[in-house]
Amino acid sequence: MPNRLAHATSPYLLQHADNPVDWYPWGEEAFAEARRRDVPILLSIGYAACHWCHVMARESFADEQTAQIMNANFVNVKVDREERPDVDAVYMEATQAMTGHGGWPMTVFATPDGEPFYCGTYFPREHFQRLLLGISHAWRTDRTGVVGQGKRVAEALSAPRTLPSGPPPSAQVLEQAVARLAAEYDTVNGGYGTAPKFPPSPVMEFLLRHHARVSDGAETEALRMVRHTAEAMARGGIYDQLAGGFARYAVDATWTVPHFEKMLYDNALLLRCYTHLWRQTGDELARRVAVETADWMVAELRTAEGGFASALDADSEGEEGRYYVWTPAQLRDVLGEEDGAWAAELFGVTEQGTFERGTSVLQLRADPDDRERYAYVRDRLRKARANRVPPARDDKVVTGWNGLAIAGLAEAGALLDRPDLVERAREAARLVVERHYADGRLVRVSRDGVPGTSAGVLEDYANLAEGLLALHAVTGEIRWVGVCGELLETVLTRFTDGSGGFYDTADDAEALFNRPREFTDDATPSGWSAAAGALLSYAALTGSFRHREAAEAALGVVSTLAEKTPRFAGWGMAVAEALLAGPVEIAVVGPKGDPVAEELHRTALLATTPGTVVSRGDGVNDGGIGLLEGRTLVDGRPAAYVCRNFTCRLPATTTEELTAELARA
Repeated sequence: MPNRLAHATSPYLLQHADNPVDWYPWGEEAFAEARRRDVPILLSIGYAACHWCHVMARESFADEQTAQIMNANFVNVKVDREERPDVDAVYMEATQAMTGHGGWPMTVFATPDGEPFYCGTYFPREHFQRLLLGISHAWRTDRTGVVGQGKRVAEALSAPRTLPSGPPPSAQVLEQAVARLAAEYDTVNGGYGTAPKFPPSPVMEFLLRHHARVSDGAETEALRMVRHTAEAMARGGIYDQLAGGFARYAVDATWTVPHFEKMLYDNALLLRCYTHLWRQTGDELARRVAVETADWMVAELRTAEGGFASALDADSEGEEGRYYVWTPAQLRDVLGEEDGAWAAELFGVTEQGTFERGTSVLQLRADPDDRERYAYVRDRLRKARANRVPPARDDKVVTGWNGLAIAGLAEAGALLDRPDLVERAREAARLVVERHYADGRLVRVSRDGVPGTSAGVLEDYANLAEGLLALHAVTGEIRWVGVCGELLETVLTRFTDGSGGFYDTADDAEALFNRPREFTDDATPSGWSAAAGALLSYAALTGSFRHREAAEAALGVVSTLAEKTPRFAGWGMAVAEALLAGPVEIAVVGPKGDPVAEELHRTALLATTPGTVVSRGDGVNDGGIGLLEGRTLVDGRPAAYVCRNFTCRLPATTTEELTAELARA
């Protein structure tokens, strides 16, 4: 019989709706029941595409004996970390503080007041059963000790912390950050660290911007690291060699074997990185990967309403990676002996296998000489794979991640001459603005077009603002700037900490035992640094000193991170590069469809100066956008104005003139 999760909107919660566990969704009802029964809360946090979440679900949550122990001794609460990142953040901090590490599924035992007293991640069934009984016994026999532990943890984590502050990073600090990144760089395999290895998207964006600011035309160490990492990932198993798109991370140092789940946020960020790498260098591999990643996002993650789903699962038919891996025999079955042997050598498929059970993940360590044969083989394998049982899709639409997708698709569509991708970005923006946004406030998710109830967090406001600014730059549509201004007003009034920084939740959000705030970047930009970036770009577009001042204040913490741990300040340093560069502002004016105006606009979008802000107008009506004010046609002809802090050079009326002005900017 279905439990209380049967009416949830989260696909992750719905995966557990038929468990024998008497699950509650997060909410006051669960905590009230724990107080009434005088039992602890057992909080289980995960997400729909999580492999080890599925393992624990099969081993423990679907097991009648384990469920009986859970139901008898606890009030059990299931949380989708993607739907409630605030809940995930505060309990992840507790888990890391208690155990020294974190991950999902996250398993937390808490008092009926929500104070955590014992934390962990995945537990095998026998271990988990012993833990359940031990925790229950301690609750009955040592209540004072257990409750005291929870209060001490909550007090320690909620104690006021002094955060580093000061001016934004200087040119010298950013140069030193590049040197530190170079010292930590994996010169053999690309990327940073050993295993597991995650795509360093924010760091790559910083390095591209740094190269653009300091290079005199020669390749810098910053650009070399980006090119090497981008190629290593694109040729490894972390990249789907048949259909495009990246897995969340590699379990090894060589990018060979992925953890097979595919996340929207990774692919949106990497789409932008590869597009920007192509813009910087003209690299054809970067262009191909950008196009394939965009096409994969549209084909596999786009929802019927026009938004983008969160993820594809790592598992299919109960096995991790089953959909993606091959044996030599399977290649021969699809392609025949000769082409099968050729494909096995090309894609690194061996009898021993690179994954499990003698299977291999496809790699493409070098481009084939016979491109026609490669295209034929790839097409045949892709069609054959389509007959397998595909991984499940988590089809909830997350506001912030769709903001990242809007930015990536809009820019890729404009730069790579794919207007259909711009239209997909526009449709996603319409969906999020019309369904997720009302009265100045965002909700975190929707599903099937129906908004959820979880409040938007800082990354939702900041990433959506970033996406809308990118969409305006590409389309010239005014409405996106207005919404962006409203979103950032909420950021400045509801999320600020009063000292130049931000909290992850609004001041009127549900109160947890600790109000989360994160200023370090990881696989994605933190809400803090994403807000700084959107504020800076909006200031450059509108001339708002208030927004620029807020961006500069938020970047103070980045100076310390850049000096000590630059791998975890990638997006913050990228924003700092834009600040040092101005950022450059380009106003392009001319009638829509005019060939000269369109060429000037494309040239502006191809500008590589860090964080360049572009606005497109008709030269008659500025639409209330400061950068377009007073920027008129020149003798009736389209023109482009290159500016810094709204101080502009002479207008350019040809692409040659604009290119020359940008070179001097």
